[in-house]
Amino acid sequence: MASSSSLSLCSSLASRCGLSPQNPHAHHHPPSSSISFPPYSKAGVAPASSLKLAPSRPSSSSSFAAKSSESDAPVIEFAPEAAEPELEPEPEPAPAVPSPGDAPKREEVFAVVMVGSRQYIVFPGRYIYTQRLKGASVDDKIILNKVLLVGTRTSTYIGKPVVPNAAVHAVVEEQGLDPKVIVFKYKKKKKYRRNIGHRQPNTRIRITGITGYQDSPAVTLDS
Repeated sequence: MASSSSLSLCSSLASRCGLSPQNPHAHHHPPSSSISFPPYSKAGVAPASSLKLAPSRPSSSSSFAAKSSESDAPVIEFAPEAAEPELEPEPEPAPAVPSPGDAPKREEVFAVVMVGSRQYIVFPGRYIYTQRLKGASVDDKIILNKVLLVGTRTSTYIGKPVVPNAAVHAVVEEQGLDPKVIVFKYKKKKKYRRNIGHRQPNTRIRITGITGYQDSPAVTLDS
């Protein structure tokens, strides 16, 4: 009686729960897991709100291994090989051309010449201002014969009173006037005052050369 009641209770529970009796001869398959995807949109792409990505966290052991491998690995640097410069052919030396500076310099010489009542030291190539030379015009060539002394680097020619056959050649460049000089005269208690200006006429000559002294006796200086 008890067994029949238990069977009827089990059958009633099976009918309510929708359980079917298992076939002992059927193969047992594990329950398959089903994956559901969210519905696609009209464009065929799932909405971004439905997709969730979880960031992956690397394990501490893997990061430690990577660091240790980076520190222990030897670093080898390769320097780029420098390209060898191409050797250019050496230009042929140009033939030496004598420059004006290589020309032998003329002997440096000076002279002491008297013009009128004054003495002047003259050098070739320079000019001096002298007293007015009467009868001389611009670009006239003149010769000064009163040469009192001629000197070079090594020798001195002294005149007694002039150096024989020595001459200074010059050319007249300008006939001018000296700067004005103020002459003021005054007498007290006589109401006498005079303010006069004066400009002395002069001549500028340029020395072109000194010649004729080589035949005179010279005093040679010890080198």
